[in-house]
Amino acid sequence: MSRHPAIRPGHSAVVTGAASGIGLAAAKAFAGAGMNVWLADLPGKALDAARAEVSGLAAVDVRAVPTDVSDRHAIEALAAAVMRSGPPALVMLNAGIEAGGKLFSDAETWERIIGTNLWGVVNGIRAFAPAMAESGQPGAVIVTGSKQGITTPPGNAPYNVSKAGVKAVTEALAHELRTREGCRTSAHLLIPGFVYTGLAKARGVAEKPAGAWTSEETIAFMLERMEAGDFYILCPDNETTRAQDEKRMEWAMGDIIANRPALSRWHPDYAEAFKRHQEG
Repeated sequence: MSRHPAIRPGHSAVVTGAASGIGLAAAKAFAGAGMNVWLADLPGKALDAARAEVSGLAAVDVRAVPTDVSDRHAIEALAAAVMRSGPPALVMLNAGIEAGGKLFSDAETWERIIGTNLWGVVNGIRAFAPAMAESGQPGAVIVTGSKQGITTPPGNAPYNVSKAGVKAVTEALAHELRTREGCRTSAHLLIPGFVYTGLAKARGVAEKPAGAWTSEETIAFMLERMEAGDFYILCPDNETTRAQDEKRMEWAMGDIIANRPALSRWHPDYAEAFKRHQEG
């Protein structure tokens, strides 16, 4: 099977948010490809269990490092430990939370969501990407975004803001890396569809809905699109096609171009127009 050149036996991969869901599935895939894997997540039984699970897959070195990604010093300490053996070939900045935030949630909720979702990515990029770029070796930085960071549906403003920021900073990283002479590190924005993860379980969804992909399906699609060279890895799922996503995103940008009301997709005066747009 052909893979992105960063995914090489004997080289290192770092995954944040690695104790469950998409992060754990990614760590398992990288270990299965022969990579040594660093698992970063909050301390606890989930991280310990993830290390045991990934370690049992292949004869590779698997290390679990308790890390709060919102803490710049914690990310720098993780990077320092990893880079004692040189820059990693791959870093996946995946840690994220929802935390049920609303527009007028308290400041602590906003700070917790922005801290993990956005600062966790900024901290990770600053800690790892320069050395990876300067190494001249094949590398990849993967950042987990969200469709909500593009279409920004009402009801979860802190999460939407954090993921919109993630999209912007990962785009900036991609431009920076491709304009550096001799740099062979690429950037990729993973945009999952409906995925059954620990976040869904925490909301009381006991079984995987028929419309959802598994974390493993999401990572398989990600690896396929990385090998093809995609920056925007826009994932479908079992209920939403890429064409449907494209039309929703096109409509969101159309609000600016057509000077429609903000979030007109959910405005009653535009319900029929949006329906026709999706069906067209």
